[in-house]
Amino acid sequence: MEEPLLQQLATFYQKPFANPKVFGTGLINHTWKLSAGQDLLIIQKINTHVFEHPGWIDENLNMLANYFSKHFPGYLFTAPLQGKYGNSLYEINKSYYRCFAFVNNSHTLDVLQTTNQAFEAAAQFGKFTALLNNFDANKLHITLPDFHNLALRYQQFENALNKGNQARKAGAKEEILFLISQKNIVERWQNFIEHKEAGKRVAHHDTKISNVLFDETEKGICVIDLDTVMPGFFISDVGDMLRTYICPVSEEEKDLDKIFVRNEFIQAIQDGYFTEMKQCLSQFEQDHFLFSGEFLMYMQALRFLTDYLNNDIYYGKKYETHNLLRAQNQVQLLKEFQVNL
Repeated sequence: MEEPLLQQLATFYQKPFANPKVFGTGLINHTWKLSAGQDLLIIQKINTHVFEHPGWIDENLNMLANYFSKHFPGYLFTAPLQGKYGNSLYEINKSYYRCFAFVNNSHTLDVLQTTNQAFEAAAQFGKFTALLNNFDANKLHITLPDFHNLALRYQQFENALNKGNQARKAGAKEEILFLISQKNIVERWQNFIEHKEAGKRVAHHDTKISNVLFDETEKGICVIDLDTVMPGFFISDVGDMLRTYICPVSEEEKDLDKIFVRNEFIQAIQDGYFTEMKQCLSQFEQDHFLFSGEFLMYMQALRFLTDYLNNDIYYGKKYETHNLLRAQNQVQLLKEFQVNL
């Protein structure tokens, strides 16, 4: 961060900012950790290519902060700090910044290693949604429209089959046929979201392990990275945990033989999430706990393969078949997961 920008931010937030250093491993926003006297703070520049309305994120976070402050003042909610004009978002040259207090004696994990970590993370995401059970989720802005709209993702897949790179299509025949054969997942998802006992709630929508703060004893503290918090269904949060926690390797793994399901991690996620959320979920929702994993794994496979057929315009690539391999990875994970159902 250049000195002129640092001083402008210091003036806006009325704090003696110093020693900014790039922080974290997030891929979306630019993040710095810096000092302000005896305090440690986080500055983030919002990625407006992904989030076109930064003000909506800011309004969402402030609405939730006010709700927590009134109803659950003991809950640690990482709300943005207010600037000198009473607002928390600072704009300069069409770039948007916000500031957070750094949570002392906390850390994040990039790789989940134990069932206890899975339990704690699931409990924290469950607690976040459970505490907001009486908050009207429809008050929140939709910061990423259609983010988990599976019907739209399948339509985009079909469009890519018709209009995408036909040479790539020929080389991905096996994956294409499998995803088409699983279209019933789209129908089951549609039936779920339209069911009278499927509640629309405040959902995080990005429940990877790095979005939970842990203390020094590996106890969960709170959830972070709240830009994707918006109205949704519990299957989005649980599904993303199942997709990213239960396999020992990531979606980048090239060796498909390394992809398998750790059943003890499925149980840890369910136990942790239900510790906080079971009383909020209908029996119909509880019965769809494992479907959450099918939904998210299938959707991510669709998205990777769609991008591959569209010449890698969304996710980008590090090598020619990168998104095809990512799709193969998620297809294999889905197959392994379905064996356990």
